[in-house]
Amino acid sequence: MTKKLAESLIQQMELPAIASPMFLVSSKEMVIESCKAGIMGSFPLANARTLEDLDEWMTAITESLSAAKKDSDGKIGPWAVNIAVHRTNKRYDEELEFIKKYQPPVVITSLGNPSRVADVVHNYGGLVFSDVINLKHAKKAAEGGTDGLILVCNGAGGHAGSHNPFAFLNTVKEFWNGITILAGGISTGRDILAAKVMGADFAYMGTRFIASKESLANSDYQKILIESSLEDVIYTDVFSGVNANYLVPSLERVGIDPKHLPTKQEFDWSKTSGKKIKAWKDIWSAGHGVGSVKQTESIAEIVEQLKKEYKESNKTIEAVN
Repeated sequence: MTKKLAESLIQQMELPAIASPMFLVSSKEMVIESCKAGIMGSFPLANARTLEDLDEWMTAITESLSAAKKDSDGKIGPWAVNIAVHRTNKRYDEELEFIKKYQPPVVITSLGNPSRVADVVHNYGGLVFSDVINLKHAKKAAEGGTDGLILVCNGAGGHAGSHNPFAFLNTVKEFWNGITILAGGISTGRDILAAKVMGADFAYMGTRFIASKESLANSDYQKILIESSLEDVIYTDVFSGVNANYLVPSLERVGIDPKHLPTKQEFDWSKTSGKKIKAWKDIWSAGHGVGSVKQTESIAEIVEQLKKEYKESNKTIEAVN
């Protein structure tokens, strides 16, 4: 049944790709334009800083996509929200109420047991995806009633795992028959096709969209992103307590020497640039696919390029066969 629901989502999409929810980056405009371009758009509920903002965002998304479906002959992708199910989310109950009210087709859970969210989402016929970085988390999410496992592999932006995507996907499929979504360094249409060939249902992409015109990322962040390469990404647990990928130039700009990082226990924010700085807000993240970002573009332009690369790669495979 879950696989059939996945197919129903894919039939609404031009590409089996999800613009992943990025803290302080994903905007309601990113969600709307991603869906209008034919992929799944998503945002973290935490990006709407107040509950009033959240109500406005979800109203705008549902109304815009409803209008787009009436006016467009093309495919309009489904939308998704990301909710942190950890005890540190002080708005958890309120956010669940907004999910009940607006009924996003997909809800992505992070940092904990998805069972309570699954009860709410399954009640209105939606799907729950859960991001996981290892087998322990994958099995717990499966037990919690999730419909899809987002395998956050080595090279993903933000909090990322360390597993090789081939090995992680193959191992998970030994016990999991539900939807699989692959994340980590996916940045081109060729990569999306490769994820499908490997057996994933969807590809999960974040870094490729940070420099989009609809992104909340500021111009300095986007400039550094465009100028960076694979070798400008560092994987460390110093800044948030959990391993994540960050852009080296963003560390340097606030006075942090990436070649002499302290441990997370030793790190002192006051010994950086002399001003109060924060991870994610002042130290910026990107995945291993950063080298594919060459310029600022609209979501529509990015997805059009992805579709072109996907189709060309598919033709090459068909020709070989």
